[in-house]
Amino acid sequence: MEHFFALTFGADEQAHQRRRGSFDRYDALSAAPVPTGMGAAEAEFLQRRDSFYLASTGGNGWPYVQHRGGPAGFVKVTGPTQLVWAESTGNRQYITAGHLDHDDRVAIIAVDYPNRKRLKLLGHARFDPEPAPETLEQLGISGRLEGLLTVEVVAFDWNCPKFITPRFTADEMRAATEPLRERIRQLETALADNGIPTPLSP
Repeated sequence: MEHFFALTFGADEQAHQRRRGSFDRYDALSAAPVPTGMGAAEAEFLQRRDSFYLASTGGNGWPYVQHRGGPAGFVKVTGPTQLVWAESTGNRQYITAGHLDHDDRVAIIAVDYPNRKRLKLLGHARFDPEPAPETLEQLGISGRLEGLLTVEVVAFDWNCPKFITPRFTADEMRAATEPLRERIRQLETALADNGIPTPLSP
């Protein structure tokens, strides 16, 4: 693994930091020990996500950011430095696959909106359009897919929660409001037992 700042801070970025007064802070953080790989916190965070953003760069030099989504758990953490997921059939543009033929470097941002957390990762990716059936079975992947995308993570960093607006999926809203709905059912039952109609009574 490499230090995230070593890959993202070059002379130009550091020049801006010096001008704006943040260089010393990041210079001190850059001296922290580099982890040997992702730990339990990173693995759990990634495997609970139902979406993330993936950036790659084409042969013409233009970067491109794409959304990847699926049921929670569609991202598999198969080792301390490795992520795998199935590339689902979409619009069949194959932008990521094409980019990786030219430059295998990718960046990922995964966000937990309700808890205002985000994890940034840098790595080298490879696309396998014909994964072996036994590999898919081992990963618990089935159904129609374009192939497997594997990322060897070389650096990661937890980002600050500032400006992350909490957002909730339909499932998260149902789970959060279930106690309230259960209490409403109990109160309606109590009212009905006492002969008092409720607004939703027939």
